[in-house]
Amino acid sequence: MSNLFPVGILSGGFNPLQAPNAPTNITATGGDQSASVSFTAPSNVGGSAITGYTGRCNPGNIAATGSASPLTFSGLTNGTSYTFQVWALNSYGPSPAAGPSGSVTPSLTPIGLFAGGFTAYPSYINLNVIDKITITTTGNATDFGDLTITVQLVSGCASSTRGLFGGGTGDAGVVNVISYVTISTSGNATDFGDLGVAVSGTAACSSSTRGIWAGGSDVNSVPRSSIVYVTIATTGNSSAFGNLTVARSSFAGCSSPTRGVFASGFTGSASSNTIDYVTIASTGNAIDFGDTLTATYNIGGCSSDTRGVFAGEANTTNVIQYITIATTGNAIDFGDLTQGRYGVAACSSSTRGVFGGGRPSGGASSNVIDYVTIATVGNATDFGDLTAAREFPAACSNAHGGLA
Repeated sequence: MSNLFPVGILSGGFNPLQAPNAPTNITATGGDQSASVSFTAPSNVGGSAITGYTGRCNPGNIAATGSASPLTFSGLTNGTSYTFQVWALNSYGPSPAAGPSGSVTPSLTPIGLFAGGFTAYPSYINLNVIDKITITTTGNATDFGDLTITVQLVSGCASSTRGLFGGGTGDAGVVNVISYVTISTSGNATDFGDLGVAVSGTAACSSSTRGIWAGGSDVNSVPRSSIVYVTIATTGNSSAFGNLTVARSSFAGCSSPTRGVFASGFTGSASSNTIDYVTIASTGNAIDFGDTLTATYNIGGCSSDTRGVFAGEANTTNVIQYITIATTGNAIDFGDLTQGRYGVAACSSSTRGVFGGGRPSGGASSNVIDYVTIATVGNATDFGDLTAAREFPAACSNAHGGLA
């Protein structure tokens, strides 16, 4: 980028001696596919009052205009580094350029959603509420909207733009419903399509394009081994993917950009310590990965692009464990939740894992949200509270490890 005037702002009456001085103190702040560029207006406005400001970015030469600081640049590419220049305008023409600014890199705001679930004692009701958190901060969840049905034992997955919630047990029994939301826009869910069969207690994971549901129990409470998938950007019913190594329900899924992992579960007669994996882009049966620390079920899972983290066991321990997704092997102790509980849901950014809801031993449903830094083993830290105490909700995010 140079100090040459951008195309379109020079007029036939341009008089550099009457044009304003350049703005000063230009500073850029990155957002999601955007940047905000602030500056100080020039004290010397030239021969007439300033009528506005125009800016350009490098690369891309995208324009932004406004009457005052800051200028907002939209349509930028997340992960790309940009610098910015700004010109002041009056009736005689543009000032010299201000800048370039320091470089900034727009990035996605990591949003986590918790949906549905079951409120135990004293209410005993299924929920349809969807909660929203910003994963990089701490604080209580806020209302996002509602699912299409009230449901528990539901599971969720997501791309960077769309969150999907599938299966579960509704007020009338086990369902095959998949619903979706646009993560950046609060509002009620919309029908997406159907899972192959009505199934409850599945595990789900996703890449940037494909969502996968595995296992779960059918209407007769029989655990299944089936794995199905959808293309997240295209509404419609699921397609067959393959089978788990062990039929089971009430377990956890997570993913890297290429590999989906499913851990633990209930086989119908016993808890399982099995960890399976699939290559998300290629249909086929799951392959043995290793074992969790103990045989258990009712756990939640999330991941960075390299490490999967699982927590919230059937015996209400507070154990957190982890795996390296690219390398088969047994899980390793990570630390402890702030509160031992089962039936938690989990979501993540590329760096932080968040666990919400569940039920402590002998207690009512919990509204507790914990978080960990996925790359660093250690105990969880309090994040805030869900809008409603619940167990067996679903969770997803627009920035999990499967999207990296």
